[in-house]
Amino acid sequence: MKKILHKAYKWSNSWTGTIVIVLFTIFFVAQAFRIPSASMKDSLLIGDHLFAKKFAYGIAMPYLPFLEIPIIPWSKELKIIDGDTPKRGDIVIFRYPGNIKQHFVKRCVALPGDELFVADKELFIHFKEGDEWIKKNYADYDIAIYNKKLWVKNPYMQEHPGIHHDPKIVDDGRFPREIFYVNPIKVEKDHYFMMGDNRDHSNDSRFWGSVPYENIEGTPWVIYFSIDDNYKIRWDRVGKTPTDLEEPEHLKKAIQEREKEDRNYYGLT
Repeated sequence: MKKILHKAYKWSNSWTGTIVIVLFTIFFVAQAFRIPSASMKDSLLIGDHLFAKKFAYGIAMPYLPFLEIPIIPWSKELKIIDGDTPKRGDIVIFRYPGNIKQHFVKRCVALPGDELFVADKELFIHFKEGDEWIKKNYADYDIAIYNKKLWVKNPYMQEHPGIHHDPKIVDDGRFPREIFYVNPIKVEKDHYFMMGDNRDHSNDSRFWGSVPYENIEGTPWVIYFSIDDNYKIRWDRVGKTPTDLEEPEHLKKAIQEREKEDRNYYGLT
């Protein structure tokens, strides 16, 4: 046994072993991502560098880092092994359906079979479990009646206080209508409806539809580095998980930073 372990140790210290271990980790365990846009403020900020848990929702097709070339070039599959599926409220990293070489980070707001619409910016969801389930599980939420069904208004804002609207974005014809109104839709089988927490500055499923399961890569795991626009390191965010960052002290700082940046910020990112 000692000989086997010694050989494994020596191999892991070789260039070949090191490269194999690093690639295995990147392909199947954890991969580094940087938050490039404001779509997930106040939960995740521009300049947050995080490790993604790659195995959270099955095993995605490995792509060569930076080149975005699949290790099996002739395969069109984006998922090698199916696994768990996103839950309502999960923050999800996925390949953008319009360009699979581009990664997006959004929150899953609706599962296959759920129905939803947006009215005057507000999100309304009729969960597939039905009216009685909604009454039991969302008794403390605002509930509307539309088309003889119960619809929960903004079902994630209580649990995830980083979700917010920008009062500067108003329905005056300058901004996309999808920010304010989305006609009732039912999420397709094996698809997930994604929205950014910074609702009025997010390019998401309201504009280009729900995300197929096979496009889903993983979920944010932990922030390993964070820096703001002034190149100041946010030490208080380092080592934190997305759940940690929803604590009041972190959200307060994130909101202050967002309000400062948003004075000159308009449009979608």
